[in-house]
Amino acid sequence: MGTTVTEVEAIPFSGNERRPGARSDARRNRQLIVEAAARVFAHGSEPVKMEAIAREAGVGIGTLYRNFPTREALVEEVYRSELDRLAGLAEPLLAEHPPAAAMREWMRRYREFVATKHGMAEALRAAIASGAISSAQTRAQLEGAITTLLEAGRADGSLRADVLPADIIAGMAGIMLAAADIDQAGRMQQLLVDALLTHRAEEAPTRPA
Repeated sequence: MGTTVTEVEAIPFSGNERRPGARSDARRNRQLIVEAAARVFAHGSEPVKMEAIAREAGVGIGTLYRNFPTREALVEEVYRSELDRLAGLAEPLLAEHPPAAAMREWMRRYREFVATKHGMAEALRAAIASGAISSAQTRAQLEGAITTLLEAGRADGSLRADVLPADIIAGMAGIMLAAADIDQAGRMQQLLVDALLTHRAEEAPTRPA
């Protein structure tokens, strides 16, 4: 029989867990669980067992449930963590690439962000419906990253000045809904960035795959 939440809540903390440094160990375990869950959800299909996530993280099932009493709580944390990472990529990408190329790479990361959520799709839908995950907050974070990329492209003249972040979000969402597979989504995203360019002929040959 699998360990229930009630059983897990009754598992006492050991003396080792109270030692100096236990708090940093707990933070590390929590991060390991979130990273492992992201990998398992990305490659699995519903339902993903919590035991599989614990094994991937290298922690006991009790440790997992102490951090995330329910599967839904873990899904929400994984989603927020990966959204934060995606939203924070704009400036690092601009430090490495010209704005148009940075926009292409950011869209590729967005494509991966969406495509790797199959193993948590049902739980995500429930979290959004309940308000545990805010669609408005998701949109605000994505718009923030896109605004950073657009402003850099406008400053160097490579990206059009008449496009709004909301236009790009609508285009990206439509692509992910309409594309037959991830490869087609990638091709359609390239076309979307091409439409943003002020000098298509000069930039297009250098675009990343």
